[in-house]
Amino acid sequence: ELMSGEDPFLGSKYAKAYVQGVQSKGVFAVMKHWIFNSQETNRETESSVVDEKTAWELYYPPFQAAVEAGVSAAMCSYNRVDGVHSCSNRKQLQEVLKQRMGFRGFVQSDWWATHDTSLQQGLDQEMPSTDRAVFFSPTSLGSQPATATDDAATRILAVVHRMNLSSSKGCAPPGCETMFRTNVTTPPHVALARSLAMESIVLLKNKDAALPILPESVKSVAVIGSAAVATAYNPNGGDQGANGWSYGDYYSGGGSGHVVAGNLVNTLSGIKKRAALAGIRVIESTTDDVVQGVAAAKEADVAVVVGGTTSGESMDRANLNLDHNIDQLIMAVASVNRRTVVLTQIPGAVLMPWRDHVAAILALFLGGQETGTAWGA
Repeated sequence: ELMSGEDPFLGSKYAKAYVQGVQSKGVFAVMKHWIFNSQETNRETESSVVDEKTAWELYYPPFQAAVEAGVSAAMCSYNRVDGVHSCSNRKQLQEVLKQRMGFRGFVQSDWWATHDTSLQQGLDQEMPSTDRAVFFSPTSLGSQPATATDDAATRILAVVHRMNLSSSKGCAPPGCETMFRTNVTTPPHVALARSLAMESIVLLKNKDAALPILPESVKSVAVIGSAAVATAYNPNGGDQGANGWSYGDYYSGGGSGHVVAGNLVNTLSGIKKRAALAGIRVIESTTDDVVQGVAAAKEADVAVVVGGTTSGESMDRANLNLDHNIDQLIMAVASVNRRTVVLTQIPGAVLMPWRDHVAAILALFLGGQETGTAWGA
């Protein structure tokens, strides 16, 4: 639901390509979260109520596309649907997903999202837990109809066979520590990260050809804002539920999917490297102090203000603003430099009350370790 965004048509195209790409490398893809999991705050207690027409027109299409692409598994979510837990919801798991959509893979729960032994409702696998009740115990499964147990086992084993996992060169816990900690970074991987970040930049505004910045007409650039030198957040290996595991940064979202950007090129570094090649002087004001930012902007031909915000898991964003009250800084800089460019490093929609006062606006959605190189390009 996060990859697809709000456009079911675009989401469907993206989901199909993603599933096919991942599984072409011998890794089985899991689509999630099924279904109507549209908020993080109160995700374990809220109940989503969606009518059939809206469901099939807006919410189901990306999942249907993934099913048609041969996705291997689906993960059911924490929320309830029409008052029934997603992982125990017969209508959504059996009737909609498996029967109407024709899903042939297996359904696994999110961690701690299982609330009863729901084989007959359509749940095929419970993710493990050490601190809560286990519903897929041998005793509980033994009390279920053999047809339900056989169907779940068949779906799981079919994926193992189809993806040839039994003969892969992977590992089995607990013997995976070495593989998990192996540094697989290579120059081609870095180049790919760089090209993906560059191609992901979205130009939202470019008034009076403020961009590109050319050395023939620009001799100095001011880089302003603390986001220009933001570090990558590292939860330091803390277990989920401790040490701020849900936090994100300006390079990766937070939570269980957070990736610590290694060998990070921040925005200032990327711009400085590119400016040096072009013979353009860079003036630095890497705080969010308005007075310092205005002083730097007055000295430069172009003022580049860098703003950011992020998102995490288990809680929604408190607002749609950029961090550190940078709106005030942007307005102040724009008042003294008519060629003000705003770079945003964001996880989604943000408010831009200054949009009519700046010359150019660009967005990069959590661009990873090569963020700075992408901006400099």
